[in-house]
Amino acid sequence: MSATPSPAAGQPTGSATEPIYQERLWPNFWVWLIAAGVSGAVIFVLAPISLTTGYIAAVVTALILGFLLFISTPRITVTDRSLQVGRAQIEREFIGAVEGFRGDAAVEQRGPRLNATAYQCIRGWISPVVKIEITDQADRTPYWLTSTRRPEQLVAALGQPSQSLQ
Repeated sequence: MSATPSPAAGQPTGSATEPIYQERLWPNFWVWLIAAGVSGAVIFVLAPISLTTGYIAAVVTALILGFLLFISTPRITVTDRSLQVGRAQIEREFIGAVEGFRGDAAVEQRGPRLNATAYQCIRGWISPVVKIEITDQADRTPYWLTSTRRPEQLVAALGQPSQSLQ
């Protein structure tokens, strides 16, 4: 969450655009390490042609991979009126039950218990997940399942009592 000053007494505590909860699902250290290793391997591939070309290509490859990792990192944003997970957005009035899962329960939600029609924003390097029921009758998606490093806080931000994570 951003470190913004709290509003003065008597003023509204939030607007439709002010985030209640924000999280970016950044790749873990080992993903960045793999990107660096791939970039370093470019040097060995191009070294027989020219060592200078290899170094330049490695830097360009590192920049491209870093940029791709950056732009492909989804964001979870909760405001007073909406929830956005990655590219998907829904009005909060259409959100039903919200549950957080850790450990084996999270693995179950991502695997055997997963409904194929659910919207998923899953990252393999983030184990906990939150399941968000969709109550919109016009939407065939039964629920959203998203990875999060802070499931308790996301559940609380969506206005649900913090359930004990299984």
